Amino acid sequence: MAQELNWKNVDLNLLVAFNMLYQCQSVSLAAEKCFVSQSAMSHSLQRMRTLFDDPLFERVGHKMEPTQYALQIAPTVERLLSTVQNELLVKAHFSPEHYGDSWKIGLTDYAEQLYAPQLFDAIKLKSPHSQISFVNVNRSNYVKVSEQSSLDVIVGSIVDISPHFHTELLYMEQHLCLFDSQVVELKGSISFEEFISLEHALVSPNGKLASQLDSQLAKLGYQRRVAVSSRHFLTIKNLLEGRKLLSIVPARFAKRMQETSSLSVLQCPVEISEFPILLIYKKNIRNEEKNLWLRKVVKSIVY
Repeated sequence: MAQELNWKNVDLNLLVAFNMLYQCQSVSLAAEKCFVSQSAMSHSLQRMRTLFDDPLFERVGHKMEPTQYALQIAPTVERLLSTVQNELLVKAHFSPEHYGDSWKIGLTDYAEQLYAPQLFDAIKLKSPHSQISFVNVNRSNYVKVSEQSSLDVIVGSIVDISPHFHTELLYMEQHLCLFDSQVVELKGSISFEEFISLEHALVSPNGKLASQLDSQLAKLGYQRRVAVSSRHFLTIKNLLEGRKLLSIVPARFAKRMQETSSLSVLQCPVEISEFPILLIYKKNIRNEEKNLWLRKVVKSIVY
């Protein structure tokens, strides 16, 4: 087994000194090029000789000529220094038009229904060689999914943000009542009595048949009739069509459904707190050009 290298003795500056000595074949000139004293360069040469177990450079007349071993390793040293300079120390700028990898975007069900197609079009317009993966997330699993899928960003309503994530508020969302006006006969508004008497389809991220609104109503001595719940907005939309059901949904989703289906929208007769829609991303990637570009695209669509 080869003896393990003592990395404490390896100094990148020694490779820089070697390269300059190899080019200049003079201790004084190499010292001048490296902006160090001649004695410091001589000390570096002694350390190099110990590290490589070879004289490396020997005085012949007025020159420090490289040994056979120095001639052998010189191309490797030059290649290593070039790699450090051009690949390690110089950060390549992100170019969306040349990016050929995938974007991984976490979306809550709400955000996916509203923004996935537009995000796809906007990203592909500027980054045509890339792929897009929309990954479903919710309030309880977004941290785990982000780690497992290496998500670039998350969009949606998430509470209890992990300290490892940074957030930007996109907008505050309100609620509207959504229903099929061909089945549910409401004349331009909905009274509290009508609201209580109708059966409700509930969007429930946790699968429960009650929400904070039901607790609020119970304190006032009322109870609404929740007939069905689903985690998915599209399922709620399909349930409402042709059925005598009412659903309280986010305003942007309700208006989208009003535009693209036979469903109708009315203001809710009860006060329901608005909620934030956030753009979420890991703190350790927030300054990366790739992530900055994607966040700009997301905001251009969602705002």
